[in-house]
Amino acid sequence: MEKSSVNNPLSKEKILKPANGYLALFVFLALLFLSIAGIVYGSILMSRASMDNESMGIGGALSIASILLCIIAFICLFGLKVINPQEAAVLTLFGQYYGTIRKEGFYWVNPFSTTINPGAHSSLSVAFTAISGAKQNTGATSPALSRRISLKTMTLNNDKQKVNDQLGNPVEIGAIVIWKVENTAKAVFNVQNYKTYLSIQCDSVIRNAARCYPYDTNEDSEEKTLRGSSQEVADIMKAELQDKVVIAGLDIIEVRITHLSYAPEIASAMLQRQQAAAIIDARQKIVEGAVSMVDMALHKLSENEIVELDEERKAAMVSNLLVVLCGNKDAQPIVNSGSIY
Repeated sequence: MEKSSVNNPLSKEKILKPANGYLALFVFLALLFLSIAGIVYGSILMSRASMDNESMGIGGALSIASILLCIIAFICLFGLKVINPQEAAVLTLFGQYYGTIRKEGFYWVNPFSTTINPGAHSSLSVAFTAISGAKQNTGATSPALSRRISLKTMTLNNDKQKVNDQLGNPVEIGAIVIWKVENTAKAVFNVQNYKTYLSIQCDSVIRNAARCYPYDTNEDSEEKTLRGSSQEVADIMKAELQDKVVIAGLDIIEVRITHLSYAPEIASAMLQRQQAAAIIDARQKIVEGAVSMVDMALHKLSENEIVELDEERKAAMVSNLLVVLCGNKDAQPIVNSGSIY
């Protein structure tokens, strides 16, 4: 069953092929100058009305026609559009979708058509930047350029937010989303503001992904974690975010996790736990190595018949070797000049 209630009927772009703007500018300027000349000539004819009634009628008709032509030519000049590289203009005509101009250049379209862009004056707290890193200040953008939709690859810097991981531990996570507008008709007509929509959906996806995975686990576990499997988690976030913003005509190129840490209120406790786990793992390795070294020493002494040790002496030797090998400080030797008994 098709989701006709979700997908707006305006799901396909209508690419316009407008007229050449230079030719239109030349024609309308010529008509404008011609109409001005007609108004002047008609006024001259009307000034001779006292001598010739026929000239008065011709002059009046010529003046009215020239005035109408001047108004029409002046109105048509408003149909000139300049499209910069990597920009698109979405046009509506009397409330209906008229089409999209994607190719850069100087064009002429219906002067009654209106260029719209609901994301031009977005009041987001996050910074939308181009892939080069230059900030877009929507408040300082000129009205003419603010109506254009940028087709450049953009970066949404989602500030770090506090969420709970799968184990309930509060963590702080932040991500950036590299995206661009793929379908201008969907971006303009299917959502109220495609930039705000993307930001909200990004927050939702980050929170949902963080709740599904623990921050970290022990080394033996093969479970995915936010810290150990950050790239896999980012790929999952990208796929989920793409599914949510397809209705807005956006293409998610990449999602990257830029910040990941425990929340400040538990950071010190978690650090102590990590340190304790590291100490335990290190001690375990030291004990395993010490036992193997003691076993090797006893085996070599017995094999080479250097000295015969009874069980009591073996126990004493094992104890001394383990103390030396597992101690935190260097051992201080004690010289025994007598018997060990």
